[in-house]
Amino acid sequence: MVATQKKVIYKVCYIYAKDHDDLNDLFQETVLNLWKSFPRYRGDSKLTTWVYRIAMNTCITFLRRSTSRPQTIPMTADVAGQLADEEGKTGQLKELYKLINQLGNLERALILLWLEERSYQEMAEILGLSKNNVAVKLNRVKEKLKKMSNR
Repeated sequence: MVATQKKVIYKVCYIYAKDHDDLNDLFQETVLNLWKSFPRYRGDSKLTTWVYRIAMNTCITFLRRSTSRPQTIPMTADVAGQLADEEGKTGQLKELYKLINQLGNLERALILLWLEERSYQEMAEILGLSKNNVAVKLNRVKEKLKKMSNR
């Protein structure tokens, strides 16, 4: 299961990591939490939805424990390979992740799920929000990112 969901886990962890060590720690902690929680997975939602929820909760809990605000980290070659399928996208991806790293926890989660082309219903299930609330918040986050990119 981890092998098939590795890309999803890396994306979530990358959004919340302060540096490369945090990225590795978050990835390992997420895998551990998935392993511990798997016996309780009832199949009420898609496996990917469940993995997103565990990964995001793990990362947010990690952030709550840390005292400083997450900083952007340089994208290493191995992470870049995990996140980008084409070389031309890497530069744009770096800039996008730099902007996303400046958002709050919920905003990061929303934009990450949107970039993954998740439905509003699936986002609502993962984040514990209503479908309408997801739509409103997501539009606000998109506008915020547009303003941030024009600075």
